[in-house]
Amino acid sequence: MDSFFYSVTNGIARVKFARPETLNSLTFKVYRDLADLFYRMRSDDAVKVIVIEGNGRGFCSGGDVHEIIGELLKRDVKGLLEFTRMSGELITNMRTIEKPIVAAVNGIAAGAGAVIALASDFRIFAKEAKIAFLFQKVGLTAADMGAVFLLPKVVGLARATEMLMLGDTIGAEQAEKIGLANKVVALADLEKESLALAERLAKSASLALGLTKRLLNNEWNMDLASAIEQEATAQALMMQTRDHREFHEAFAAKREAKFEGR
Repeated sequence: MDSFFYSVTNGIARVKFARPETLNSLTFKVYRDLADLFYRMRSDDAVKVIVIEGNGRGFCSGGDVHEIIGELLKRDVKGLLEFTRMSGELITNMRTIEKPIVAAVNGIAAGAGAVIALASDFRIFAKEAKIAFLFQKVGLTAADMGAVFLLPKVVGLARATEMLMLGDTIGAEQAEKIGLANKVVALADLEKESLALAERLAKSASLALGLTKRLLNNEWNMDLASAIEQEATAQALMMQTRDHREFHEAFAAKREAKFEGR
């Protein structure tokens, strides 16, 4: 069985989980295939934006209890570390790909599924969607796959501490209130709204978006002077791009700019 459904149309790559009968739980193969896909997409010029979608009633319920958790109990420390590094590789590849990622969260996003949504650049929730960082409820630290690094930067330290230590399920409305969801829509409108955002991003200057994402990552732990210098250097480089010149020419001609990512 395929780990996910994948297609690319007009610069938009759609990655849709393919295990609806288990709320799209993750197996070793799904982890590996997703990590490899995000790595490959970084050099695929046909892909400008990525939409990751749930299937059936859920977005992603995290690691499969039988196919992952049960099997991991049989491994030694070396084998366990191989797995935890692989799962972290997926999130690293999501954060370092210089292309926007939109998560269309249709139902439950739990455990590793919650981190996949968190690692995306935009999160659109259906009204029925819920998210939960459940690691502590299965006897594991919530410091997994970068959750402790990422979540405080999205919702703040106090709220992240609460979510990671208690493992409570957060509904769509609350997720939007605390900044975890960018937008909440009716389930029937989730695909349309997610693709509309992806289309808007696909028409933007892709080099500029990619560099913005890189600097958002880089500047999390910088002092102000270092951040200002990095941005000055980056902007000077962007001022030399064809996309920037295209904006000026389009503005002068009173037409819409057509960015080409160069």
